[in-house]
Amino acid sequence: MNDFKPTQDGKLDEAELQDLVASTDSGARVPEGIQRLILLGVALSWSLFQLWIASPLPFYDWPLVGSFGVFNDTEARSIHLAFAVFLAFMAYPAFGGSPRERVPFADMTMALLGAFAAAYLFIFYEDLSGRPGAPIVQDMVVACIGVVLLLEATRRALGPPLVIVALVFLVYTFAGPYMPDIIAHKGATLKQVVNHQWVTTEGVFGIALGVSTSFVFLFVLFGALLDKAGAGNYFIKVAFSLLGHMRGGPAKAAVVSSGMTGLISGSSIANVVTTGTFTIPMMKRVGFSAEKSGAVEVASSVNGQIMPPVMGAAAFLMVEYVGLSYVEVIKHAFLPALISYIALVYIVHLEALKQGMQGLPRRGVIRPWQVRLMGVLLGFAVTAAIAFAVYYGIGWIKPLLGDYAALVIALLLGVLYVWLVRYAARFPDLELDDPDSEVVELPETGPTVKSGLHFILPVVVLVWCLMVERLSPGLSAFWAAVLMMFILVTQKPLFAFFRNQGDLGDLLREGVDDLAVGLILGARNMIGIGIATATAGIIVGAVSQTGVGSVLADLVEILSMGSLLLMLILTAILSLILGMGLPTTANYIVVSSLLAPVIVTLGQESGLIVPLIAVHLFVFYFGIMADVTPPVGLASFAAAAVSGGDPIRTGFVAFFYSLRTAILPFLFIFNTDLLLIDVGWGQGILVFVVSTAAILLFTAASQGFFIARSRLYESALLLLIAFSLFRPGFWMDMLVSPYKTMAAAELSAEGAALPAGSELRLHIHGEDAVGNPRSFVALLPLGEGDTLRAQVADAGLELLDSGDKVVVDMVGFDSPAEKVGLAFDQEIEKVEVPVEQPPKELMFVPALLLLVPIVLMQRRRKPAPETASAT
Repeated sequence: MNDFKPTQDGKLDEAELQDLVASTDSGARVPEGIQRLILLGVALSWSLFQLWIASPLPFYDWPLVGSFGVFNDTEARSIHLAFAVFLAFMAYPAFGGSPRERVPFADMTMALLGAFAAAYLFIFYEDLSGRPGAPIVQDMVVACIGVVLLLEATRRALGPPLVIVALVFLVYTFAGPYMPDIIAHKGATLKQVVNHQWVTTEGVFGIALGVSTSFVFLFVLFGALLDKAGAGNYFIKVAFSLLGHMRGGPAKAAVVSSGMTGLISGSSIANVVTTGTFTIPMMKRVGFSAEKSGAVEVASSVNGQIMPPVMGAAAFLMVEYVGLSYVEVIKHAFLPALISYIALVYIVHLEALKQGMQGLPRRGVIRPWQVRLMGVLLGFAVTAAIAFAVYYGIGWIKPLLGDYAALVIALLLGVLYVWLVRYAARFPDLELDDPDSEVVELPETGPTVKSGLHFILPVVVLVWCLMVERLSPGLSAFWAAVLMMFILVTQKPLFAFFRNQGDLGDLLREGVDDLAVGLILGARNMIGIGIATATAGIIVGAVSQTGVGSVLADLVEILSMGSLLLMLILTAILSLILGMGLPTTANYIVVSSLLAPVIVTLGQESGLIVPLIAVHLFVFYFGIMADVTPPVGLASFAAAAVSGGDPIRTGFVAFFYSLRTAILPFLFIFNTDLLLIDVGWGQGILVFVVSTAAILLFTAASQGFFIARSRLYESALLLLIAFSLFRPGFWMDMLVSPYKTMAAAELSAEGAALPAGSELRLHIHGEDAVGNPRSFVALLPLGEGDTLRAQVADAGLELLDSGDKVVVDMVGFDSPAEKVGLAFDQEIEKVEVPVEQPPKELMFVPALLLLVPIVLMQRRRKPAPETASAT
């Protein structure tokens, strides 16, 4: 930040802001001459390579040559990293004072050496596969050079923190015998480390780099193409036309536009600069301070990474780490992300109420709210009708046309695109007013929305491929990117044709140039992510090679004193600390690799079954929060550079606004209904309504303003009500216990059977895999049978009752008993049987009744409405 000098009003100009984004996301170096051609050519080649391996084309039986260009996972990862390392040395200067208009000879040399070392697994794949686990001197030399250059590329692209963490783990791998007893291990030789970290897919070329190769690149490329086509500007226009006239309207529009821009950019900083250059001055115009306007933009931009359907790179890693499809990850992440954005809009509304802010003047006639509501409902109805028609229409076309169905659907999609462009061409290209001008009027909603409907088409294709066709994330992003490429090339000529303007040939060439620029931008935006996933692979490889994960699990369990809540707090703090220097993706990889299994185990020992996806989303949320957390939240520095405010104060205000994002992970760990786990449609709607009300009440309590300024006890009561709505089961369990205790000996008696599928809570004492004492709770689903003993046996569990204790005598292979962790010679200390409990939703009634007196008290203190207020 110190390299950028603000103007007299504290702001950076547009060129400096773009340079700030480039220095953190895509590399600030722009060489000239032949070096420029090399840089752009390699970036373009990387995008084309990723499109090729994601497409079905390599597997076609081509005339004369057959199938070609088919790469296995290891080869693809090797080439992917070679591109990333080469471009990192070309695009990122070594130091702040290094030349930016040329690439020094030393950097060119390191770029070539680094690319060769990364591509080594591809070039010598057959030789390496012929001698597994036995690297030769050549392998060791190349691996050592590769690791050193990878760490240097990481330092340039991401800063020193990730390098330091990786070096600590490497040193630990070698120096295991010399470590304190609690973390000591037998150590590893250079040959073992080289084989594990570089030659196999356990380290650098592991799962994280594989996800970057298969999924992440295509989504980043799709976002770059969407942005180059002008979708980012369109989203900002639409958000301001819809919300800008409300109280604090520009801030509400900033939240919505940043959420939509999350489709385009997975970078918090780029999102802040892209939308913030317009939204922040607008927020200041209606009364927000420089720090608050910057904080609103930061909070909304950072949350763009948690908003489905296109989430941050870490979401794609969850697919591999958790073993769920991307559609399942989207499903579980959707509700917390949505209510988090709703709460941020409410924060802005409360700030506007506290300060008596107004909205911006709107062009055209403002219709009554009833008419606008009917228009929205009609739009939803028409959209739903179109969706049903398309769904059943495609379902009819596929069996009818067989192999030609894909071609016909593509032609219909092309016709729809041309029609949308023709429709949009009837409306002028609306540009938002200069946010620093004296008078700003918002654009009309109708023409603004209609002027870019064709931008929504590729997003619909992406969601359709993911959710309906159930294609892989990579293939879904590929087809969406292909449509975006077609749009980039053709939209300008089509607009000119329908408006009878311009030379179509020149505009077509301009479209091709835009496509090339979009492909290059997509590759440059991927440099940091590719490097981060590879370097994080060093950490993951060290964990698997040394077994430090189980050691840290014991250490963290000691620090948390067996408390799951304290364990979660420690995990959140670790994520925030690491996030001060690590990018979100690397932060997620490190923390989830070390602590996710520990949280699941500790929850089990506490009698709470924590789904793995909940733990990974917990880590993901706090990794994102690190972009906000002062003193080094880079997104806050970027927003302050736009607003002219103090970056540290901006960071603190943004963190305060983001408390709702910080509280949600704790809630969905203990109430997995928020993640829509085992929740039907009806219950899901109820969960959405109640959780939205709860997050709004929590927001009002944290902001100290509900209907009027809240007194301290009112804020405390609002927090209590919000907690009760989020976790009604907490109070119900205190009133009516969900379990009754029975003696362990009854399991081997001929007692009455329970309903099949009932889960017994077995309190177990035994030993872990290395002989250390371990106590935990196992939830055993009962099988079929006429007696309880028969049901237990059907679940794969045979017991031995010696009179003074009951122990596990045998566990069936792959039985429910084995899956919940039961093993021979474990002692069953206590058994809890589920009993009927009133619906936990009954606790909503007293919580809402408690809200009534707060509403009545605050209504009496409500300030008199202003006659000129906007709604």
